[in-house]
Amino acid sequence: MAAKTAITPTRADDYPEWYQQVIRAADLAENSPVRGCMVIKPWGYQLWENIQRALDDMFKATGHQNAYFPLFIPMSFLEKEAEHVEGFAKECAVVTHHRLEPDPEGGLRPAGKLEEPLIVRPTSETIIGATYAKWVQSYRDLPILINQWANVVRWEMRTRMFLRTAEFLWQEGHTVHATADEAIEETERMVEVYRDFAENWMAMPVIVGSKTPLERFPGAVETLSIEAMMQDRKALQAGTSHFLGQNFSKAQDIKFQSVSGDIEHAWTTSWGVSTRLVGALIMTHSDDDGLVLPPRLAPAQVVIQPIYKEDSRDDVMAYVNSLRDELAAQTYAGAPVRVVIDDRDIRGGEKKWYHVKRGVPIRLEVGPKDMAAGSVFCGIRNKPKSVGVPREEIVSTIGEKLETLQRELFEAALELRESNTVEIDNEADFRAYFNSKDEDQIAGGFAHCYFADEASLQPLLKELKVTIRCVPINSEAKQGTCFFTGKPTDQKGVFAKAY
Repeated sequence: MAAKTAITPTRADDYPEWYQQVIRAADLAENSPVRGCMVIKPWGYQLWENIQRALDDMFKATGHQNAYFPLFIPMSFLEKEAEHVEGFAKECAVVTHHRLEPDPEGGLRPAGKLEEPLIVRPTSETIIGATYAKWVQSYRDLPILINQWANVVRWEMRTRMFLRTAEFLWQEGHTVHATADEAIEETERMVEVYRDFAENWMAMPVIVGSKTPLERFPGAVETLSIEAMMQDRKALQAGTSHFLGQNFSKAQDIKFQSVSGDIEHAWTTSWGVSTRLVGALIMTHSDDDGLVLPPRLAPAQVVIQPIYKEDSRDDVMAYVNSLRDELAAQTYAGAPVRVVIDDRDIRGGEKKWYHVKRGVPIRLEVGPKDMAAGSVFCGIRNKPKSVGVPREEIVSTIGEKLETLQRELFEAALELRESNTVEIDNEADFRAYFNSKDEDQIAGGFAHCYFADEASLQPLLKELKVTIRCVPINSEAKQGTCFFTGKPTDQKGVFAKAY
């Protein structure tokens, strides 16, 4: 008989529905009245705030400043960069009128047609580029290193909360440089920031690589990405950094006078991550009992649950309050430990599972017997059983316990990826590896393959619903044989089914 789980269906039974149920059970978000959009609830938004805060500090440590640019983009701006507009055209939401008026047949109707349609921001390269063109006159004005935190609209047909929604939250960095080398260095620096954050904050191992021409950001010369494996063996692109060359500076006329006195077009970059990172966290660490959060990002790192009868309430709460103060005086990851007390008048078992499903890293239960023994009952989210621990020990080792959990989550995710990564050198094995009949279940894994001609692979990749995720940038350049054409090549990519 299978063990009862807090989440049904389980990952093995129905992974997509399990994902939705984890979001619901953890109270992260819910669908909104607007098709394809979501309401991010307080627990989910606190998680996003912690992601935002950590990344924002990392951006500022590398010399970037925050600013804000318009939500609406004139359609003519997108038309200036043909490849860019082609890449986003099908996802654009367009504003054509600026007011409403009563409809004679009832209700309201749009009125006041705009002279030029406005695109609701799908990404901001064009509107920011037009602004930078006014700011940049001389090499002395460079570099410009700016990031903005904003919302974005891309009219997706098939949506899934946090992974692909019509509106989502993100950050987008946009920088301008005097030379190609400086811009390339910036592109590489920022993808490394993303790798650092993914691995050290999210406990999510990633592969850093270069996108192939058909997978690049529209209008980019090169796109670098971080790619992670989810528990269903699919890949998820968790962040991208783009070297835009002079494509956007020429389209937006970003020019400057160089040291030698010549007028030159600048070199630009853009880079971003979004609330998709919350989806990545869910699918990297969570289990059949609900959300599992890495301690560095958890809104609450420790929850204390007092257990008492009315005649012992005051004594238990005095003990719990002093314990909270002692724990909050400890530090973890350079900040005070985040501790909350759950004193709601509900059953202890119900309270326990509430916090398990929300992914709180450490749960402490305290009752009169624990007080008498000078101890607490401690449950760690990735461990099956709670154990008694002396009070002094839990206070003195709380940072160590949190760091151990953070490390164990990373190690488990890395083990999953490594044990589901293969080297493939022929088409038959490639087909066998990815030819799953059920697209929503286990999806093979990562296949490292030499390939010579990306275009020639497209029919096979489309048939199997596989993409080239990236060409790892740290892999040694060796000569191999294309698994599909048999041609010699030094390109070795990571192939996977993906979100």
